Amino acid sequence: MTNYRKGNPLGTHRVVSPKGVLPQPADILDNDERIYDNEVAIDVQTLNIDSASFTEIERRAGGDVEKIKEIMMDIVEKTGKHKNPWTGSGGMLIGTVKEIGPNYKGELKVGDKIATLVSLSLTPLVIDEILEIRQEIDQVDIKGTAILFESGIYSILPDDIPQNLALSVLDVAGAPAQTAKIVKPGDTVVVLGGGGKSGMLCCVQAKKEAGINGKVICVDGFDASIERAKSVDAADEYIVGNATDAVGLFNQISELTGGALADVVINVVNIPNTEMASIMLCKDNGMVYFFSMASDFTKAALGAEGVGKDINMLVGNGYTKGHANVALQVLRENEKIRELFAKLYA
Repeated sequence: MTNYRKGNPLGTHRVVSPKGVLPQPADILDNDERIYDNEVAIDVQTLNIDSASFTEIERRAGGDVEKIKEIMMDIVEKTGKHKNPWTGSGGMLIGTVKEIGPNYKGELKVGDKIATLVSLSLTPLVIDEILEIRQEIDQVDIKGTAILFESGIYSILPDDIPQNLALSVLDVAGAPAQTAKIVKPGDTVVVLGGGGKSGMLCCVQAKKEAGINGKVICVDGFDASIERAKSVDAADEYIVGNATDAVGLFNQISELTGGALADVVINVVNIPNTEMASIMLCKDNGMVYFFSMASDFTKAALGAEGVGKDINMLVGNGYTKGHANVALQVLRENEKIRELFAKLYA
C-alpha cells in the first residue's frame, strides 16, 4: 500500500511560498502529482480560462497561439498553478478522477468525470502538453494532472449536456446563481457585458426573477453581441454602450429609465475601468454586483464615495450554494440559449 502524506483540508500543505498563506493568494504551489491522503488527482481534459485572464494573455501574445501556449506553460512552470499574474484570476477544468486519497471525505469515485468549481488560481496543476486552444471560447485542451483539495467543490458532469458546453456554463455558474439571489420581483436590472456568456445567463435569470413587472436591460459594447442576446430574448431592452464611459452610459440608462436608474447592476465585463459606470447606473440603496475579475474594488469603493452614492456592492464570489444546478437549469429551461451556447461552446 502507498504511504500517503497527511494533508490539510484547505490545501495549505501545498503552499511553497509565502509560507502561512492559503493556496489562492500563494505565489507558488507544490504541484507534485503524488497525492496526499485527503486529495484527489484528476486527469485533465480541458481548462476553461476565465474571460479576464484569457483576454489579457491573448493581448500579451498578440493573438498568436504559440505565444499563448508559451505564456500558459510559463505561468504553470513558475507557480505550480494557472494563476494569471496580471489579473490574479484562473478559471476551472474538466477531467476524470484517477486517484483518491484514503482519507478524502467526499462522494467521488475513480473514473468520475467532473468539473472543478474552485479556481485554477488555487489548484495545483501540471501541464504535460497543450493540445488545442479555442480562442473564441477561452478553452484549452491539455494533457496534464490537477489536484483537488478536500475542501474543493466540484460538479459531476451531467449526462444530458455535452461536456464542453457544461464546462463553459459551470465556469461562470456563480453569476446567474447570485443573480437569482439578489434580483427581486419588479426590479429594473442592468447587465453590463450582457451579450457575453455569463451576461446572457444573468439576463435570462434576472428576467425570470424580476418577472412581468420588472425590466432587464442588456448593455454590451458590440453590435454582434447585442444581436446574439436579442436572438435568445435575453432581456427586455438592449443598448450598445461603452462601459468605460461612465457619463455617456449614465445618460443612456437615465433616458431609458426616465431617470429612475437600476435597482440592480450586474457587471460581467472582462476589461478594466468599468467600475464607475456600474455605480452611476445604480439608484440609491440599490445593489451593484461585480462578477468580473477585471474589477478593481478600490476604484469601486472610492468611486461610489466620490459621487455620493449610497449603494450596496457585492464582490463576485464565484460560489454560492447550488450554483452549478442554477446555471445548468438555465440551459434546460431555455431552448434558445441552449442551442446558441451549443453552437458557440460545445
